[in-house]
Amino acid sequence: MIQKSKEFLAIEKVFKNLQKEIIQAFSLIDQKSHLNQTQWKYKYGGGGKSCEISDGHIIEKGMVNYSSIEGKVLPNSALAKKNKGSIKNFFATGVSVVIHPCNPYVPCSHLNVRYFETDKKDKWWFGGGYDLTPYFVFKDDIKLWHDNTKKTCNKYNKKFYSDFSKQCDEYFYIKHRNEKRGVGGIFYDNLNEKDKVFYKSFSQDVASTYLDSYLTIMKRRNKKKYSKSHKEFQQIRRGRYVEFNLLYDRGTIFGLQSGGRPESILMSMPPNVMWKTHLDSKTQEFENKLKKFLR
Repeated sequence: MIQKSKEFLAIEKVFKNLQKEIIQAFSLIDQKSHLNQTQWKYKYGGGGKSCEISDGHIIEKGMVNYSSIEGKVLPNSALAKKNKGSIKNFFATGVSVVIHPCNPYVPCSHLNVRYFETDKKDKWWFGGGYDLTPYFVFKDDIKLWHDNTKKTCNKYNKKFYSDFSKQCDEYFYIKHRNEKRGVGGIFYDNLNEKDKVFYKSFSQDVASTYLDSYLTIMKRRNKKKYSKSHKEFQQIRRGRYVEFNLLYDRGTIFGLQSGGRPESILMSMPPNVMWKTHLDSKTQEFENKLKKFLR
C-alpha cells in the first residue's frame, strides 16, 4: 500500500479543521440543536467522524461529515474517464455538509470538498462544490449566493465561476423529472493543473464562502411565519432531494460502492419526506411558481 504524502496529510488536517469550524458555526446559530458525533473506522484503512445535527429550532436535521479513507480499488464513480482502469491504490479525504432547515422559507443547502491521491504520482485531484435548494424563492438570497461565489472563484481563475456554475446546473439535474434540483452554485472535479497548495486554498475558500452565504440566508428567513401548506410543500420537494441523492449523486454512489458506513452516507437524507401524486390547489400553486423560476 502506498504511503500518504506530506501534501495529503496537510490537506487532511485542513479538512478536519473545516469540519470543526462548520459544526461550531451551525451550533452557534441554532443553540437548541443536538449533536450526535460518531467516530468510525473504514474496513480497508482510515475512517472518519460523522456529526448529525437534529431537533433544533432552525435546523431540523443536518450532517457535517469528515472522512479519510484508503483502499486498493477506486470505484468508477470517483474516476474521470481518462483515469479509468489505471488506478488501484488510493487515499481519499473530504468534508460533506447537508442542512435541512425547519422553516420552509430557509433553503436546503449542500457542500462538499474532497481530495484523491493514488499510486500514480500524476493521478491526484480535487473536487467539490455547493448548491442551494429553496422551496420558496427570494431573489436577493440567490443574488447573494451567486455574487459571493463569483467573487471567490475570481480570486483563483476568472473562468472558474462560469465553468463551475454551468457544471453545477448540469450535475444537480433530476433527469427523470426534467428539472433542476435547485438554484445552483458551483460543482467541479478532477482539478490538478496547478499545484496542490493552490487547490487546497481554493477548497478552504469554497467552504468559507458557502458557510458565510448560507448563514446569512438562514438569519434572514428562519423567523418568517409559515403555514401547514408551506411545510407540506417543503416535504414534497424534499422528495426530489432524496430521488437525486439515491439515483445520481456520485458521493452517495462512491460511499456505497467503496463499502463505506451506510449511516454516514445516508445521513444526508431529510427527516420527513412526502410523495403525492395529486396536489391540492395551494400546493400546486407553490409548485408552479418554483418550477417556473427553476426553468
